[in-house]
Amino acid sequence: MKKQEYSNHIQWYVPQHFIFYPVVLAASIYSGRRAFTHPEVQMEWLAITGIFLLLAWLSFMMRQHYGLINQNRTVRLELRLRYFILTQQRLEPIEQQLSFGQLSALRFASDEELPALVQRAVAEKLSPTDIKKAIKNWEGDYMRV
Repeated sequence: MKKQEYSNHIQWYVPQHFIFYPVVLAASIYSGRRAFTHPEVQMEWLAITGIFLLLAWLSFMMRQHYGLINQNRTVRLELRLRYFILTQQRLEPIEQQLSFGQLSALRFASDEELPALVQRAVAEKLSPTDIKKAIKNWEGDYMRV
């Protein structure tokens, strides 16, 4: 597996991103064109186009929503545990000053960097992107969807 870092940490789910979505997009374009080249059945083709677009939107929302809610909880709990192990202090009081995006970015920091980077993120109000760019020793998250 390739070493993960800022430039390659986004993961793609091949069946959905490179098969399902292109097929739905092509079907939407095809049915949309048919709606305007066959005016006698235009409403039917527009309805089919709408169904394809709704299907694409729903599949995106459902896949993202359920998986990410569970993963967000896991990321938050993992970060709390790591922070406590490293500092013998609870993260919860500090956590309330950080957005989930910032917490999620902090999970890539090595154990050596994490405590100081948490303090810096709070003090300087670093964005998630700035936090990721500040990490020197990237700890990959190879299981996140």
